[in-house]
Amino acid sequence: MKTVHLTHDYPVAPERLWALATDYDALARVMEGVVTFEGLPEGRVREGQKIDVMVSLFGRLPKQPYRMEVLECDDDRMVLRSSEKGAGVKAWRHTMRVTPTAQGSRLTDRIEIEAGLLTGLFALWARYLYGARHKPRLRLLEEGAF
Repeated sequence: MKTVHLTHDYPVAPERLWALATDYDALARVMEGVVTFEGLPEGRVREGQKIDVMVSLFGRLPKQPYRMEVLECDDDRMVLRSSEKGAGVKAWRHTMRVTPTAQGSRLTDRIEIEAGLLTGLFALWARYLYGARHKPRLRLLEEGAF
């Protein structure tokens, strides 16, 4: 098992960042060019959701089944926890938190990954994947989309 931690700061109120980070349409938009989703629901993440999607890396690799279960989505505490698996991953436990800062807000991702012999490779992928969301999120916030 490997754990990846990432932190990104945003110059907006925590509530705006939380709304963006928990919106499925925004997820698809910030992942454009990196991951393509087929079957992603509309609207916001809800506690208790079980989502089965097909994912394609870079929109070019063959689609793979992927399952996500939303264990917690607390709008008051701005905490999201999910349990995910598929596309070669046995366990992918993601915890996302949004907290206020003096300049706006901070989004912290913690991802615990178990993928057998490929765990290290998937940890590198997670670092890239979650890091790649930062600039597109900034763009969406600047556009006033959220």
